[in-house]
Amino acid sequence: MNRLRRLVLGLALVGAAALAGCASGGVSSHGVSSHGVLSHGVSSHGADPSATASGLSDQTGSGPYHGIGLETALPRPSFTLQDPAGRTFDFSARTRGHPTLLFFGYTDCPDICPATMADISMALKKVPVALQRRTYVVFVSTDVKHDTGPVVSRWLAKFSVGGRARFVGLRGSQNQVDAAQAAAHVFLAEDGGRQHSAQVLLYGADDYARVSFAYNNTGEQDQIEHDLPLVAG
Repeated sequence: MNRLRRLVLGLALVGAAALAGCASGGVSSHGVSSHGVLSHGVSSHGADPSATASGLSDQTGSGPYHGIGLETALPRPSFTLQDPAGRTFDFSARTRGHPTLLFFGYTDCPDICPATMADISMALKKVPVALQRRTYVVFVSTDVKHDTGPVVSRWLAKFSVGGRARFVGLRGSQNQVDAAQAAAHVFLAEDGGRQHSAQVLLYGADDYARVSFAYNNTGEQDQIEHDLPLVAG
């Protein structure tokens, strides 16, 4: 285990973050957090990935948002990965100033990942077309072994069809994907990428995330539809 993984995994404090357990038999049971999502460890939600304070607020729907308000606004992270064609994608530079939904997961997940992406897709189709066109949806694969470029591209196309938002699939080496998760202040994926953060972070036009979403079978689609215009500027 390299130094980065030891650093972030060492921050795990039970019950403060959402982690999806995707398994062929359905959703793994790792305990349910106060936000109604599967939890396995803690994301570090401060400006520094070595910080231990959680940025999640205590309640969904706090403040103006219907999603999970963040106690500390998170700046748009800086990381570089590859798109399905192998081209370099600088997340911060390419999405700067645009409403952006960022989610880490893997394509072979039978439940949490496709349900989350479907909620995002359906929510986007309910907002004005002009807002859709400004919005990025960035999916980063945590399964560096199996999610090849063509696999990611085919999977993402299932959710982008019929909309106007820019869906981007990204992949990279284990170190690169770990660095991206650390930069976004989400829990590092484990078990070959199959245990991963369930958070969807929403960055606004001001390049900060003040709200996130987590799959919970109820309300995620409506939450995104409500909160996206609020951060679009």
